[in-house]
Amino acid sequence: MIAAIVPQFFSADLEKTLHYYDTRLGFETQFEYGNPTTYAGAIRDGLSIFFRHLDCPPALPPDKYSNELLDAYLRVDDIAKLHSEYTSRNVEVTRGLADRPWGFTEFVIKDVDGRLLCFGQMSELVSQHP
Repeated sequence: MIAAIVPQFFSADLEKTLHYYDTRLGFETQFEYGNPTTYAGAIRDGLSIFFRHLDCPPALPPDKYSNELLDAYLRVDDIAKLHSEYTSRNVEVTRGLADRPWGFTEFVIKDVDGRLLCFGQMSELVSQHP
């Protein structure tokens, strides 16, 4: 019955966030609500991320980057192609493309608001075995 899970991220500057997701991450602004915009969505490959304006977004944990505290994990179909796309668009990659011991090939980026997004695909070796 559940069709999708849509993360909701907070942003102090929705215009800047939407522009980044559109131009750097290949999303398309799906909707904007309010004048000025207080709620918005971006979509790529049929999946959405929603954004909500807050004047002062929640503080980041002090060890967010040293412990790689992810904001979202996005499963993809062609990890190498997406990694190449993002590096060609100068997206900040904080962990490069690599096979991980848990059976996924992944990379991590930091977005314009400091969120860490991990993109992953089940590794070939693991996906061939149940």
